[in-house]
Parts: sequence; C-alpha cells; structure tokens
Amino acid sequence: MTIRDQQRNEHDRNEHERSEYDRIERLLKQSLPPTGNQPGAELPRDLWPAMLQRLSESSFVVPWFDWVLLAALVVCVAVFPGAIPILLYHL
Repeated sequence: MTIRDQQRNEHDRNEHERSEYDRIERLLKQSLPPTGNQPGAELPRDLWPAMLQRLSESSFVVPWFDWVLLAALVVCVAVFPGAIPILLYHL
C-alpha cells in the first residue's frame, strides 16, 4: 500500500465520519425541541422566593412508627446491655 492509498483511505474515513456526525446532528435537531430565544424557553417568574416560602412553612413531623422503633430500641438496650456494641457497630 502506497502513501497515496493510505491518504485516500484516511480521507474516505474522515469523510464517512463527517457524514455520520452530520446525520446524528440532523436527527438530534429533529427529535429535540429547540431552546433559547423562543417563547416559553424561560420560566415566567423566579422560583427561588417560592422555594424559600415552602422551606419556612414546612415543619418537621416525626411519624408515630419512628417513635415505636425508638422505644423498642431503648427497651432492647435496657434488657440486653451487651447489644450496645453490636448496635454501635451497625451505625
């Protein structure tokens, strides 16, 4: 194989890759909606104040089942004090 044949093969391979990239780019542009300067591309308002309001309104509520699990853990530790190292190992 001569240098000229190698250059021609490389050129053909680059041309094929370029056509594949162009095809993929065209398919992506067809399948994905455009963004940018179109109407609706940006949010109509700032969401951060609403998020701060939600965070300030939320209160931390512990479900009743968590209290039952905590009580069971306290009873187990009181009855089986040797289980404390095992429980600490699993934390």
